[in-house]
Amino acid sequence: MDKADYLDFIGKVVTVVIDRPMGSYHPKHGHLYPVNYGYIPGTLAGDGKEIDAYILGLDKPILEFKSVVLAVIHRLDDLEDKLSWYLSV
Repeated sequence: MDKADYLDFIGKVVTVVIDRPMGSYHPKHGHLYPVNYGYIPGTLAGDGKEIDAYILGLDKPILEFKSVVLAVIHRLDDLEDKLSWYLSV
């Protein structure tokens, strides 16, 4: 998926399945997830899996999140970009 395709998600409502809740550890690499991290079912990212998403500004672990996409996070050390939401507290 190229960057322009990720931008198409800005402003759209999607549901994120959280498979790495805040406070959990990566099953293979052991690093801690300080935010809720998941994926959008039915999508395809550059790594051949679903598009990843960070849920920022929420201070508790969750299992699912539905909202409007706010931003695309471009990581230089990853194969694909991530979508993000920020909740004002």
